[in-house]
Amino acid sequence: MSFASALDSRGLGRLVRGPARTLQLNVTRRCNLACHHCHVESSPKRSEAMDERTLAQALALLAGSPQIDTLDITGGAPELHPGFRALVRAARQLGRRVIDRCNLVILDEPGHEDTAEFLAENRVAVVASLPCYVPANVDRQRGRGVHERSIAALRALNALGYGVPGSGLVLDLVYNPVGPFLPPEQAQLERDYKRELDRRSGIVFNRLLTLTNMPIRRYADWLARRGELEAYQALLVNHFNPASLPGLMCHTTLSVDWRGEIFDCDFNQALDLPAGGKRRTIFELASLDALEGEVIATAEHCFGCTAGAGSSCGGALTT
Repeated sequence: MSFASALDSRGLGRLVRGPARTLQLNVTRRCNLACHHCHVESSPKRSEAMDERTLAQALALLAGSPQIDTLDITGGAPELHPGFRALVRAARQLGRRVIDRCNLVILDEPGHEDTAEFLAENRVAVVASLPCYVPANVDRQRGRGVHERSIAALRALNALGYGVPGSGLVLDLVYNPVGPFLPPEQAQLERDYKRELDRRSGIVFNRLLTLTNMPIRRYADWLARRGELEAYQALLVNHFNPASLPGLMCHTTLSVDWRGEIFDCDFNQALDLPAGGKRRTIFELASLDALEGEVIATAEHCFGCTAGAGSSCGGALTT
C-alpha cells in the first residue's frame, strides 16, 4: 500500500502545510560519528556545509518572519560548522528559541571543550541523542565507547544546569530503537530513562523524545543486509495511525539543507523530495510563510512518522 492510498482509503486527502513555526537548518553533513541508523548518512568523511551567503539569507528570512519562534539546528554534528556559534548568537539576538541537535560526544572533541558552556551562556535548548541507557546497546548502534562519552557529556551539561529543575536550560534526550521495531510508549520509557540514568549515573534531564527509525538511506541498507527491510516496512504500514497526522512536523516546520534548498521535513531532505514538489531555495522566498497552504510531498517513508504513536522531531505524536 502506498502512503497516498492509505490517506485516500480513509478519506483524508493530501497533507497541507500550515503556518511555519520552526525553521530547521541542516548546516552540515559532517559528523564525528557514523551511526548506522543515520538517515542523512553523516560521517567524518562528509564535507558538505552551508556557506556564509546561505546562512545570511536564512537569518534574514528569520528576522522577517515573526511567526517563526524556533531555529532548529541540525546536521551532521552542527557544532562542527565553523559558523555555528555566529548563527546561534544571531538567532538569539532576534529573540528566537534555538535548538541544538547534539550527539553529545562532540562535546569532548578537540576544539569543542567549551561548547557546552557556549550553549548554556546562550540559553540554547539541547536535544541529545541517547538511544538507550544500557551501554552495550548504545555502542552497538553508535560505535565503541560512545555510551561512556555520552554519559560524561550529560554530566557536564548537568553541572551547567541543563536538565535541572528551575534552571531554564532544557535538556531533552532522544530514543530510537536499536532494532527493526517501533518505540515503546514514550511516557513509560521516559520514566524508565529517568530512573535508570539517575540510579546509574546521577543524571537528570527534562523530556525523552521517542523517534521511529526511518527505513531510508543508511538504515535501509543496514536492514537490507540483514534481510529485515521488507518486514520492517510492512510493520510500519500495518501500524499506520491516522490520529498522528495532525501533529506531523511537516505541517509547521520548514527544513533547509546545506545548499539552501527547501523541504517539508528532514526525511524528505534526505531523499531529495523538495517541498511541494517544486525545487526552490531560500533565495527565492520573500518570507518563510510563503509555503503555507501548499501540498506536502509524501512517499512510503511517511509511514515511519505515522506508525504507532507517531514520530517527529518532537517525539511521539499520540498517547
